[in-house]
Amino acid sequence: MLRGNGTKRRGPIGFMVVIAVLVGAGAGAFAYTAGWLSPSRLTPARLVDALAPPGGPALGHRRNHAKGVCFTGEFISNGTGTTLSEAAVFEPGAYPVLGRFNLATPDPDAPDATVRIRGMGLQITAPNGQVWRSAMIDAPVFLVSTPQAFYAFLEASKSKNPDAMKQFITAHPESLAFLQWATTGAWTGSYAEERFNSLDSFAFTNAAGETNIVRWSLLPAAPVEPITPAALANLGPDYLENEIAERVSKAPQSWTLEVTVAAPGDPTADATKAWPADRKTISVGTLSVQQVEPEISGPCLNINFDPTVLPPGMTTSDDPLPAARSAAYAVSYNRRTAESADYPGKVAGAAP
Repeated sequence: MLRGNGTKRRGPIGFMVVIAVLVGAGAGAFAYTAGWLSPSRLTPARLVDALAPPGGPALGHRRNHAKGVCFTGEFISNGTGTTLSEAAVFEPGAYPVLGRFNLATPDPDAPDATVRIRGMGLQITAPNGQVWRSAMIDAPVFLVSTPQAFYAFLEASKSKNPDAMKQFITAHPESLAFLQWATTGAWTGSYAEERFNSLDSFAFTNAAGETNIVRWSLLPAAPVEPITPAALANLGPDYLENEIAERVSKAPQSWTLEVTVAAPGDPTADATKAWPADRKTISVGTLSVQQVEPEISGPCLNINFDPTVLPPGMTTSDDPLPAARSAAYAVSYNRRTAESADYPGKVAGAAP
């Protein structure tokens, strides 16, 4: 398969085009817990309902990040993570992983070039059965820091008022860093070239009882080759999943897992703000992706990449988003598994 090798950094795209793309992209990044908004309670079910496109949800699919492909491989821990957390996955060794490359859209048939945000769901399992799940995206910061602000974004994106989005941004200037990345940041032609970030913060506690607030990122070993959205579109609507499958079939693809430690005063509850570049960062191991499979027959189909599924030695922090995401992910999971017969291409005897 020919690979996109465009080397030009893409220019800014129209603001309103970006907003249209971000409606789908942001919608999968987190959701809300029941009762956070009053007097009109916003439940996880109502939020998931709001994620559906005008024609309704794609039955059998995730309600967002609906387009994706499964992978398996291993996480090779170098042992340095034990200084931060007692989680078994940080002991030296190799641990099986399964995961999912995905696009942040409720449409499983969306052309690749129409979706700005790319994601990775990841599950690492230790021999003692401990499981660590994570859901990361390639943005360096998030759009908003609270469930309430995200709800305001969804409302503005669907409003018939032409000034609604402008009013949202005026009320939420913290969104500007994300919008700057979305409009001017480079696109790539491969999942293998993406850096995936937790964005949310978590608490790691080591065997000595010392706790630090952290974020983490997966840094690709593959060199980044920027591509324009137009060039990506010319490669076909499903190029990314085909490209990663072919690339991995030739050689495993690797990412370095780096954990960044917050310093006193860093914004641990605000995913719209990056931490200073000089913060302590520890490389704790390598993710090796060794096989890519279509979602329908792959091991990730019925995995809920709930970011609050954490082993001993890891907990959520004061960041309000992971618990909120967990609540909506559960609703999405229950709905799509109940609709398993509607999953396109379902065959007799396939896993539900």
